[in-house]
Amino acid sequence: MIKRTVLISKKAKINVSLKQLRIRFEDREISIPIEDLGFLVLEDHQIHISLPALVELNRQNTAVIVCDEYHMPSSMFLNLDSHHLQQQIFHAQIQASEPLKKNLWKQTVKKKILNQATLLEKQGVSQHPLYEFARKVTSGDTTNREGAAARFYWKNLMGKPFMRERFGEYPNAFLNYGYAILRAAVARALAGSGLLNTLGIHHRNQYNSFALADDIMEPFRPLVDERVLMIMEKYPNEKELTKEIKKELLSILTRTVYRPNGEKSPLMVDLTRTAASLQQCFTGQKKKIYYPDLWN
Repeated sequence: MIKRTVLISKKAKINVSLKQLRIRFEDREISIPIEDLGFLVLEDHQIHISLPALVELNRQNTAVIVCDEYHMPSSMFLNLDSHHLQQQIFHAQIQASEPLKKNLWKQTVKKKILNQATLLEKQGVSQHPLYEFARKVTSGDTTNREGAAARFYWKNLMGKPFMRERFGEYPNAFLNYGYAILRAAVARALAGSGLLNTLGIHHRNQYNSFALADDIMEPFRPLVDERVLMIMEKYPNEKELTKEIKKELLSILTRTVYRPNGEKSPLMVDLTRTAASLQQCFTGQKKKIYYPDLWN
């Protein structure tokens, strides 16, 4: 089932009644079954949400995303008790060996670079070294093929003047918003599989509560990059994050991805397969993370 993504960008009061999320605006009121919600994005700082509503949203594994004063996603509420084998999975994740984590990171970086290569080719860049970079990724990516690939990728995807920076110029804000939504989707899927987002396989900043999501989202980033290119073409004169552009970026969650057997699935659904495969890698049932193909 495809869960709904709801963006609330103006003053509202939110509470819960009979498992319905009731959203009251100044001019109207709407109700949404909480079981249908996958993501709730709260943008306006005059939104008031009740604690019972947050509890029920978490019980249904709905990712609640809160935006800062610049309307950028800045924090998330996620369920920490969403799997019946939570303690066992946490223990396996904590006890994971360094060779295992380095191997998982190698798989992740390689898939990311291959996806970057495909997107470049879709944009007409046919001669590039990314396949060679992907082939040379070592355990733990000790030679930093990820960084070498990124330098070539951004120069050829956006043009030489572009600098990919968190607080950089247009279209960095579009990329940042898309990545934040992607991060929330990955974190939700990981939590649903009983994994602790705080413990990454590569990202290890002690202040980062979503290090594992930051790791596993890497191969999916080109989906955001592709959508931003489409937005730049569709809205050539728009440099700010409008409501329409945010909706375009939120729609990434329902974008189709492809499985090796030829089946296709919305991204937010298939992320649960990726998370489940990672959980099985930690518990010794598998050796490879499942990452779907982004294009057929």
